[in-house]
Amino acid sequence: MLSVNNIEVVYNHVVLVLKGLSLKVPEGSIVALLGSNGAGKSTTLKAISGFLPLEDGEITDGWIEFAGEDLAGLAPHQLVRKGLFQVMEGRRIFEDLTVEENLSCGAYTRRDRGEVKADMDKCFSYFPALKDRYKSLAGYLSGGEQQMLAISRALLARPKLMMLDEPSLGLAPLLVEEIFEIIGQINRQEGVTILLVEQNAQIALSVSSYGYIMENGRVVLDGPVERLLNDQDVQEFYLGLGQGGGRKSYREVKHYKRRKRWLS
Repeated sequence: MLSVNNIEVVYNHVVLVLKGLSLKVPEGSIVALLGSNGAGKSTTLKAISGFLPLEDGEITDGWIEFAGEDLAGLAPHQLVRKGLFQVMEGRRIFEDLTVEENLSCGAYTRRDRGEVKADMDKCFSYFPALKDRYKSLAGYLSGGEQQMLAISRALLARPKLMMLDEPSLGLAPLLVEEIFEIIGQINRQEGVTILLVEQNAQIALSVSSYGYIMENGRVVLDGPVERLLNDQDVQEFYLGLGQGGGRKSYREVKHYKRRKRWLS
């Protein structure tokens, strides 16, 4: 469904952020894009969803295809109409609007108004807490409820591909598990293809079938989830497990020198 082909991204005509990045997202799958802060994960999503020009960024090489169509020159609102929707980091809900109004914004591009109500009810089946807060201002929701609202707003656009940027950010561990379980349900039951950007590698790989690991604007490792989970470098640098199986702190792990093949 999505093919990113050797793209380079430059900000302010000077700063090279993505350095020949390629990835593929098959239809019906969940693909995880992992990496530490500054690896280029969010920039990758913005390159796909057309947001780069808003931040003085541009794709200077390579190309991106969605459902077989080159996305060059298309604006974000045009991509939404084609079925590509990004749930941005930090949720970005409209805090001064109600839950109902936020959801209605997600359905803005649709013309089948008779089915919008049914889709809202479907969102409430995934996230019952939102039904109880239907008329509440979104700014008064908890962080977890706001994340639920952001995902529901995306579903109201009926996306073919939904890109999630750090959905676990700022949430309690139990709530993170709940959110990711529902992400898996949405993929299976609604048939929505998902590209998932996460720093929490363990939870991301638990719902994905394939993963890419980024460092310094490049993909340094990719493969089926089973292979990544058994890879010693992934265990040590991203899952916090040493060779002896003992848990290590992030402070200790981050000082390890990456093995040569990370940067090959």
